[in-house]
Formats: sequence, structure tokens, C-alpha cells
Amino acid sequence: MHASTSPSAFGPLEWRVLEALWQYGNAASVRDLQPKFSEIAYTTLMTTLDRLHRKGVLDRTKHGRAFRYAARHTRAELESSLAAGAVRAAIRGDQGSLRPLMSFFVDAVGERDQEMLKELETLIRARRAELEQKSR
Repeated sequence: MHASTSPSAFGPLEWRVLEALWQYGNAASVRDLQPKFSEIAYTTLMTTLDRLHRKGVLDRTKHGRAFRYAARHTRAELESSLAAGAVRAAIRGDQGSLRPLMSFFVDAVGERDQEMLKELETLIRARRAELEQKSR
């Protein structure tokens, strides 16, 4: 995925197309996907697939006169990459804006799973020790 791709870089139709490709399971042509998008023009679906290819999230291979598209990433991989990009962007901002993000993250993790919160704490301690070793 391109480093510049962010969650807001995908429109609702692009997300629907990605969902359709993940459900399809194999490389698909516009014709293969068209039944799931009967309310939009064939050319609109073709343009959307091309746009996702140019954004770096789809692979494209030529089959006869048509292209077949496949997602480069699983849904989990794409979501993880987008989340990591959002966190990197937040960290690049001023330090004052980072505290609410960290607080929200810790709260969200804690509400979901106490064990995950303990794992996060373990990761932080390990990273802190690693940084201390490097500074010696």
C-alpha cells in the first residue's frame, strides 16, 4: 500500500468494491463483480477498480481484453496498515495532541480486554528497556 494512503483516501464505493473482492476470494474482472453493483454503471465500477489499483491496494493482470483485480492485502492487513498510518500522522503533530490519542487508545484497549492491556504494558516496558540499552 502506498505510504500516502489514509483511511479517508477511500470512498464508500471503494470500500464496497474491496469488500466484494475479499468475498469473491479470487482475482475478479469487472464483469465478475457487476452483479453485486447493479445500481451503478459498468464503467463506474471499472473506474473504481482502476483507481484502487493506482492507490496501490489492488493487483491487476491482463486476461484477454479485460483486467482481473485482486486485493493485495487482507481486510485485517489493510485496516492495520491504515491504523498505523493514522497513528504515525498523529505522532508527527504536536505533543499536546498526542496525549488524548494515547488516552483514548488505552481506554479502548482496557474496555475490550484486560489481558490485552497487560500485553500493551509488557510491550511498553520491553521497548523502554531496549531504548535504555541503546543509550548506554
